[in-house]
Amino acid sequence: MLCKKINRFWRNNLTKSRILLLVLASMVIFTIGGCSYKSPKVSDIEITSINNETCPSNQNNYIEAENIAAVYRDIYNEAIETNTLGSLEIIRRIVARLGENGYVAIDSKNQVNMSQAEQTEKFCKAVEEKENAQLTIVEIMETGFRKFDLKTDNGKVNIIREYYEYDRNGNIQNRNTASYPADFWKYTEEGYLIFEGSCFLDENFVLTLSDTHEHTVLRVLPLDEKCRELNRKYILPVGYIQNNIFLCNWSEEDYEGLDFYDIFDNFYPIFYGQPVPYAADENLGVGKVYQIPENIFENVIMTYFHIDTEILRSKTKYIPEYAAYEYKPRGFYEIEYPDIPYPEVVSYTENPDGTITLSVNAVYPKENTSKLYSHKTIIRLLDEDYFQYVSNQTISLEDAYSTWWHSNRLTEEEWNKIYGGNQ
Repeated sequence: MLCKKINRFWRNNLTKSRILLLVLASMVIFTIGGCSYKSPKVSDIEITSINNETCPSNQNNYIEAENIAAVYRDIYNEAIETNTLGSLEIIRRIVARLGENGYVAIDSKNQVNMSQAEQTEKFCKAVEEKENAQLTIVEIMETGFRKFDLKTDNGKVNIIREYYEYDRNGNIQNRNTASYPADFWKYTEEGYLIFEGSCFLDENFVLTLSDTHEHTVLRVLPLDEKCRELNRKYILPVGYIQNNIFLCNWSEEDYEGLDFYDIFDNFYPIFYGQPVPYAADENLGVGKVYQIPENIFENVIMTYFHIDTEILRSKTKYIPEYAAYEYKPRGFYEIEYPDIPYPEVVSYTENPDGTITLSVNAVYPKENTSKLYSHKTIIRLLDEDYFQYVSNQTISLEDAYSTWWHSNRLTEEEWNKIYGGNQ
């Protein structure tokens, strides 16, 4: 607990320059290390494969990896031909196919129920009862998979993690391998298997001068497909990055605390089908200021929130003489930590008034938890595919959580102090 508090203190007190370095380093590390939450794209460089002739154990591992890839090769080839690689349907089919062949498998984003989950539960029980057991878990990624070979003895767990990726020619190659004891191991009440360990990876050490900490969070218990569908439609597209819709308490009676500029940034691409055109200046020392026509700004906000024009204008900077909203895009001093929790709808209630109450857990691999905090979000279904957010209520746990990764926009005073007349 003390370590966690120190960790949070360090993160909360990072200077902006150190955060930027952390962001850039993380991007490079995740690109070459294969340890990120998102799978990398097919590499355009040659990946060095295992020397099977000089290392028999590696040869056996590689043969097993080839056998795994062969099980779903036809599905992979089909996805390449139809440009659907990484789609939910393809991932679901791969996981199911592996399960039919006796493999424990799951997708890297925990959006598909684990196949052969009973094997994982049996292994977790063996760990708890300090029995000897072994288990292999295949985690499917967009362009390959990670294979975890778990072995437990007297309550301790050792992990060998191998990352395999398809090269340009469609051949499976070993990208990197890590071996480490589980410094943290837990099967949570929410049905997640979480483990962490430190390993040495040459490519990461060059950048960080330290061992790599790998956090693995795998949902073992199945989740209602309706919950997954609701999550994909209403919660996941927004998530917890650069907005506070699900981080604070608000309702249609009281919008206090909501940042409507962040809401505009998140929903403009969804509403107009293109990126937000009001970008920050390339010069970090210049603060960009735009005047967005009221119809553009209000169309985005009022499509997803039932809010009166007067209230919206009172909570933003509206310029009557120009019939426009002043808008300042997030800049260097408002960046956020890149590795954040992701939402998971775990239950729902259809209300008599046509609204739906979603119970959501914030799953945070970086902090080894499947429930950093919870929130209840109410949505209102409208005609066709339209909907509105009605309210959000956060539910703290006993161990008070902190949304330290989130950065509020600069206040008017802070903005003027930083940028002055540089506009």
